[in-house]
Amino acid sequence: MKYEPVIGIEVHAQLKTGSKLFCGCSTGFAAAPNHHVCPVCLGLPGTLPVLNRKAIEYVVRTCIALECEVSPASRFARKNYYYPDLPKAYQISQYELPIGRNGKLTVRAGGKEKTIRIHRIHLEEDAGKLVHDASGGSCVDYNRTGIPLMEIVTEADVRSSEEAVAYLTSLRSILQYIGVCGANMEKGEMRCEPNISVRPVGAEEFGTKTEMKNLNSFRAVRLGVDFEIERQIDAIENGERIVQETRRWDEATQTTQTMRSKERAHDYRYFPDPDLVPVEVSESVLERLRAKAPELPEPRRVRFISQYGLPEYDAEVLTGSKAIADFFERAASLHNDPKAVSNWIMTELMGCLNESGKTIDECAVTAEDLTALLGLMGKGVISARMGKDIFKDMFATGRPPAEIIKDKGLEQLNDETAISDAVEKVIADNPGPAADFRAGKKQAAGFLVGQVMRRTGGKANPKIVGRIIEEKLLSE
Repeated sequence: MKYEPVIGIEVHAQLKTGSKLFCGCSTGFAAAPNHHVCPVCLGLPGTLPVLNRKAIEYVVRTCIALECEVSPASRFARKNYYYPDLPKAYQISQYELPIGRNGKLTVRAGGKEKTIRIHRIHLEEDAGKLVHDASGGSCVDYNRTGIPLMEIVTEADVRSSEEAVAYLTSLRSILQYIGVCGANMEKGEMRCEPNISVRPVGAEEFGTKTEMKNLNSFRAVRLGVDFEIERQIDAIENGERIVQETRRWDEATQTTQTMRSKERAHDYRYFPDPDLVPVEVSESVLERLRAKAPELPEPRRVRFISQYGLPEYDAEVLTGSKAIADFFERAASLHNDPKAVSNWIMTELMGCLNESGKTIDECAVTAEDLTALLGLMGKGVISARMGKDIFKDMFATGRPPAEIIKDKGLEQLNDETAISDAVEKVIADNPGPAADFRAGKKQAAGFLVGQVMRRTGGKANPKIVGRIIEEKLLSE
């Protein structure tokens, strides 16, 4: 390649506080428009902000997880600009004194490890939301105004869309593990803004960057970054000048489109917010939060391999979500075959979750019910094929497996006398396949087993069926 992309990533993560950053209004999702508002978040004259202590703690916890230096003192600033959904005409953010600096996150992409440096982590309030109606008019919903956002900004260390998605996937998982952000991109809890430029391979100077605004899915990140890289390369080779601007991803046309020229820091006229005192984080607070830090995805992945003997792929899939990893560990503590537990979670459980659009937290199947199902299959009460059908019923209804088996009469038939009678009838009805088996065509047994299963309504134990067929045909 003649050119290489240079990408930095800004992530806005909505913190899981019950109230907004500077007032007591709820941060609940999907409320009626302008329902979660008050004079403070509406910016009415004479109101004063009061800082949410929990939001500061969540940012510090993130700094610890991403190995950042935590500033002993940070300060809030006013970021001045006008927009209809910004009632104060400024946003309270942090500028020259953020809470965290100089962190890192190591990810795996393309079979290799890559360390992405974290430039800064700071706290700010969200703006509102414009709602455009069919008539061409626009309305403003201020429910989001004042919701605490944590902005995590990388250095320009990312070199492909694959690395970008790997970084975002790992970051989302960490935020969920430490409990500071739900990171549901569809709900706007985590939004991504890549800054993209290209330069000749071997060059040290950065090219002119464009910012892609508010990408809310990994798919949009992958497609948008790849498109923007190619767009910039084509423009350069055609003698065009890249303009520093903000662009959006257009899903309908699968292209990026210009939104507005990109502002620079001095355009915002930052100055310290006179209504808020500096924030101090003491060493004792840091030590307390470090002591409470949970196990993160990467060490948990390594532990799953060593403790449970799982393949690397299984461990990576299971630890990608804290809720899934917790479900696995609970099930593995109840069942003596961790690999079987892993297989069922990755295939049946995650398949049902994807198909239904539910999260593991919304799933009616418990770890106890899954292991009960595995135990019934291990004892031969039901077959693996029956187990898959029963699991779907469990997922849909939340009923335990034993109840479903009893109601539907699904107990596996293990009575060898009854199975032998069915085998004899199938052999008598199918002399051709029986003769083929005797002649050495072992695959003919599969057909005969299928016929026995059909005759017994799928209840016969297929291992017993196969053994009895062989015994009868080879003894004749």
